Amino acid sequence: MHIIVTNDDGIFAPGIICLAEALSKIAKVTVIAPDQNKSGVSSAISLETPLRVFEKAPGWFQVNGTPADCIKLALSGFISEEPTMVVSGINSSANLGDDVIYSGTVGGAIEGRFLGLPSIAVSCVGKSNYHFETAAHVVVELVKRLHHKPLESGLILNVNVPNVPLIELKGIQVTRQGEREFAEPLKPTQDGHGRQIYWLGGVGRSKDDVEGTDFHAVLNGYAAVTPMQIDMTAHRKITMVQKWLTD
Repeated sequence: MHIIVTNDDGIFAPGIICLAEALSKIAKVTVIAPDQNKSGVSSAISLETPLRVFEKAPGWFQVNGTPADCIKLALSGFISEEPTMVVSGINSSANLGDDVIYSGTVGGAIEGRFLGLPSIAVSCVGKSNYHFETAAHVVVELVKRLHHKPLESGLILNVNVPNVPLIELKGIQVTRQGEREFAEPLKPTQDGHGRQIYWLGGVGRSKDDVEGTDFHAVLNGYAAVTPMQIDMTAHRKITMVQKWLTD
């Protein structure tokens, strides 16, 4: 088993180091990750900028691009040994509910969907003093299960793990995406030259966090595993929209 590891926090972030070390105990691991923080870039790819790759250590490659760029490189022939799975993380904050729209961590996993096994995006839901080892443990268990009992290809497993010591983790729940309120208000200020600038507000509070959602699972001490797919078609609405268009 050959696992490609990426992230959106940058190649030297503690989360990816912890993840790679844990996975290397059960598989060959190649790390190919951005050279700087790329949070919030979703599945963006670099079309106007050439990608430069530097091997920082054996099997550790730094790229001047996005997480999706990194995985595109890996799957397009840059990595000589064909990979079997992509794992993206460990992100140092939540990717719950609507967060997945913007997440570079999830974007990296999405790019791995062409492989024969599901890709995994993993986040540690905290703000400081991260227990990355807990999230890494959950991923290792999922990878082992996928190796011995594969799920259908094309799935992305979005995993959010409470920021607690492993002994305090209550288990794993399969969940659906919850929903957030709209983002907090923007923050106008001025730069050093007195010119107006704006900082976007923080993520909104949870809105749909009932039992069965990723929010509910994490708040109650469980790792949330949310199966995702790329087809965003609202299939049940096709007939309604067709009727709306033709009436």
